[in-house]
Amino acid sequence: MTQPIAFYYGAGELEGLSRFDKVVLQADFYAKHELDLLREREVQTLGYLSLSEDVGPPAPWHRPERNPDWGGAFVHVGDPRWVAHVVDQATTAIAAGFSGLFLDTLNLEQTYPEDLPHLLTLIAAIREEARPEYLLANRGFGLLPKIADLVDGVLFESFSARWVDTESYAPWPDDVLEAHASVAERLLELDVDLYALDYADSDELADFAQRRAREFGMLCFVSDRVLSRI
Repeated sequence: MTQPIAFYYGAGELEGLSRFDKVVLQADFYAKHELDLLREREVQTLGYLSLSEDVGPPAPWHRPERNPDWGGAFVHVGDPRWVAHVVDQATTAIAAGFSGLFLDTLNLEQTYPEDLPHLLTLIAAIREEARPEYLLANRGFGLLPKIADLVDGVLFESFSARWVDTESYAPWPDDVLEAHASVAERLLELDVDLYALDYADSDELADFAQRRAREFGMLCFVSDRVLSRI
């Protein structure tokens, strides 16, 4: 029996990935013949795509600030050169054999809220190029409810459990869990697939995350901080 979804940022592991209906992968880590094999096994592969951060070399669309956790440069989302760059990445991933895209780094409402309209425009451009393939958005709650018209599914990353640092994991405090529950209730009103991704290092914490996700209509995958487990 297959499981609903996996997030795996390593390479290979085709047999393990074949146990899932959907898998989110790093687009550069898989060759076309590997993606074709997973497609033959009825696995839907989604290529990772960052929409507001860039881990590439210095570029004119970069802001001076960087993500303190992962090191990528924040970008000016509305820069036409960045839009063209991301849309090219999207079309390249689809041409390489991916059957959809995972849209990450959509949480701009607390950092660069002025870029939210540009972000929605960028998602619309990706939708146009990738149609009819599957689009899964990571959070993007500052774009609700309009984003639901452009994507097929929404992921609530770190819905119940989180990585605290490189060594430890914990459930969110009660006030954060309540805030997340309020957002989840809004998501239930939308006509999109709902998923949760949580981080845990014990069966007890993983069970808590899985159980809580089910309560809010989400299919949950639990992994480590760097998404190395399947």
